[in-house]
Amino acid sequence: MPGQLAAIAALGALAGAIIEGGASGWTSPLVLAGFAVSAVLAMLFVLQERRAAQPMLPLTLFRHRLFALTSLIGLLVNVAFYGLIFVLSLYFQRVNGWSAFATGLAFLPMMGVVLPVNLAAPRIAERIGAPLTIALGAAVAAGGCLALLTIAPGTSYSAIGLQLVAMGGGLGLLVPPLTSTLLGSVEKSRSGIAAGVLNATRQTGSVLGVALFGSLVGQSDAFMTGAHASLVVSALLLSVAALVIWRGGAQAAS
Repeated sequence: MPGQLAAIAALGALAGAIIEGGASGWTSPLVLAGFAVSAVLAMLFVLQERRAAQPMLPLTLFRHRLFALTSLIGLLVNVAFYGLIFVLSLYFQRVNGWSAFATGLAFLPMMGVVLPVNLAAPRIAERIGAPLTIALGAAVAAGGCLALLTIAPGTSYSAIGLQLVAMGGGLGLLVPPLTSTLLGSVEKSRSGIAAGVLNATRQTGSVLGVALFGSLVGQSDAFMTGAHASLVVSALLLSVAALVIWRGGAQAAS
């Protein structure tokens, strides 16, 4: 229980500091204190887990290269995707004046392409390998983010629909091999814990993505500037994810 409380408090302090950073400035004493508290609590969590007889998060799992890499990629991908979904939701409603229902429909093609690409991903991974498939999916999604940089107030949906589909397709392509690679990197007896770690890292990424991108678009007079910055950050995170798994997967195989 102390370890769980430390982890929750560390994530809360980090998310709070990121949110306040956009409003108060990244050098604000309150923001710096939030980052410091988060770091201290994270270290306490690690120490607690190292000493625990039955740790909530067995740190020995991260000795497996592919397990550590796929966990990191799950974090980076969710920071990028969930943060952007939050920003685009605000863009459709706050900037373009769409209803909540119309905004939901706008995401339908993006999410609708995920399932068929999910089904094709295992066959692609069999032909070119899981690491390269994950890297390809992340690269496609990054390209979709960069192509969205032309977005502006009043941009028609027809001008951004394909970019959204590319982002959804990239996500659909990388998730199945990401999950199978992570589960295959540990002993079968620990696959349940491994799946829980992946889910936890992805949920953590979701929280941090909304906090970070929300801070970028939080100021009413600079929404589009923040939206463009969010797209660039997402593209960078996805590109890093692609490079990490491509290089790391090759090293693990050799």
